Amino acid sequence: MAIKERMSGNEAVSYAIRQINPDVMPAFPITPSTEIPQMVSTYIANGEIDTEFIPVESEHSAMSATIGAEAAGARSLTATSSAGLALMWEELLLAASNRLPLVLALVNRTLSGPININCDHSDGMGARDTGWIQIYAENNQEAYDNFIQAYPIAEDARVHLPVMICQDGFITSHAVENIELLEDNLVKDFVGSYEPEEYLLNPGKPIAVGPYSVTSYAMEAKKNQEIAMENSKEVILEVAKKFARAAGREYGLFEEYRTEDADYIMLIMGSAAGTAKQAVDELREQGKKVGVLKLRVFRPFPAKEIAAALKNCKAVAILDRCESYNGNGGPLGSEVRAALFDSKVMIEAVNYIYGLGGRDFTISDVTEIFAELENMIENGKEVEPYRYIRLRK
Repeated sequence: MAIKERMSGNEAVSYAIRQINPDVMPAFPITPSTEIPQMVSTYIANGEIDTEFIPVESEHSAMSATIGAEAAGARSLTATSSAGLALMWEELLLAASNRLPLVLALVNRTLSGPININCDHSDGMGARDTGWIQIYAENNQEAYDNFIQAYPIAEDARVHLPVMICQDGFITSHAVENIELLEDNLVKDFVGSYEPEEYLLNPGKPIAVGPYSVTSYAMEAKKNQEIAMENSKEVILEVAKKFARAAGREYGLFEEYRTEDADYIMLIMGSAAGTAKQAVDELREQGKKVGVLKLRVFRPFPAKEIAAALKNCKAVAILDRCESYNGNGGPLGSEVRAALFDSKVMIEAVNYIYGLGGRDFTISDVTEIFAELENMIENGKEVEPYRYIRLRK
């Protein structure tokens, strides 16, 4: 039976961690993720879980300790944001290349500079090529649900990769929403116990973790990581189906909202998808054929699936809460355009940069973008293929 509650996104993730009861959590505080280790340490102090909490001197050390604990055979996790993730960068690659199924709660916050503590996706996007699975949440409910699904995905024998569960800093992490929680025993059964086949503290079966890889083997190791990442698509969908049976909430690689007959689609990720959906509802009442494709899983990137979902529309607006500094758009814009090209889906695509450093994103912004797409298609109005919205004049 679902437990109805009101929680912030950080509270929801911390509650999920309590229910999972992992073995080890090293952590170092950084806004806006600080509440997660704070709340988990309170659960530990109150005797509600027996997780070993390790206070460390930096985020680099937090990920190093998480890697060591996971390699030793313990189900492990940590949490961070922004510059904390950047400081972990070297270790992120080690976690993935050593095929360690640990989990990171990432509360998205812009990377400096200029110094800013508000939301955008530059931290997660900066780590997009480190070999981690990345799953993004629209709201607090999804942050909770995604975290519960993380370990069954990571620990599957076909995958064995670390998972980054992402939510938007302050927008979801600190805002309180109604939420439905699962009962403790249901979460425990869903996640199961961790029984690694290979680990450092396995008596009589010595292994090496992170050894030097000579030229003859390094490339094959990278290819095996890539195969595991591709395998994770199937596993993510399998875990989502199992979760739907347990919780009644369904998830996929992305969500299609009123796209079945849409001429114009907005592709977006994270909390701003809720704003886009509200605008679509209002525009639908005016007879506009518009829809939203909300990307949930950024890694592995569902290129073919996205192309298939967009093939019947006239134009797509690709919304990036991150800048790539390549002169052509953001990371999501680049990957979606490549996906469309590879699948020979020849539709108009415009890449918009929005919400950097916590800049507001409103229903009127969504309405303006859809109007621009329609004007481009119906009236031949030339539109820049890559531009910022809501810049100060």
